[in-house]
Amino acid sequence: MKKRKNSELNRLDIAAFKKAAKTPITVVLDNIRSLHNIGAVFRTSDAFLIEKIYLCGITASPPHKEIHKTALGATESVSWEYVPDTLELVRKLQASGLLVLAVEQASGSTLLSDFNTVSGQAYALVFGNEVKGVQQAVVSASDYCIEIPQFGTKHSLNIATSAGVVLWDLFVKCRA
Repeated sequence: MKKRKNSELNRLDIAAFKKAAKTPITVVLDNIRSLHNIGAVFRTSDAFLIEKIYLCGITASPPHKEIHKTALGATESVSWEYVPDTLELVRKLQASGLLVLAVEQASGSTLLSDFNTVSGQAYALVFGNEVKGVQQAVVSASDYCIEIPQFGTKHSLNIATSAGVVLWDLFVKCRA
């Protein structure tokens, strides 16, 4: 094996990314504090051709040097919008036909490994604050709550890690 150079990876440029068929997934960031987490979610969303990112509540918006540090330009490729109220956005997304999935540890949640996508269905994934998680009102309004199984001593994963795990899993399921 030989590591490939960046020039050998055949990545899309921004114009081609904008025109490419997207994965029917929208990301909603509910009151994310860390600018590095926001940037990491942009970068992961770029990797899996995510439709759009909504930045809600206290979640910072580009341009910002700390977001750029981890996004590495993904704020230019991935479509995004700031919306002040997460719950209002969730209701709007549901009205437009998206199924809203809160990513949270909750009673009645579905393990990520047990969640199956439906062909042609678009999804919105809500990721919550690093300390408080997804707002309860948003969890209650969501169509599903999906949970990443965890087996160690810690109670949660970093939001950027959670986004990577869930986006990869649903990317594979949506493309199957």
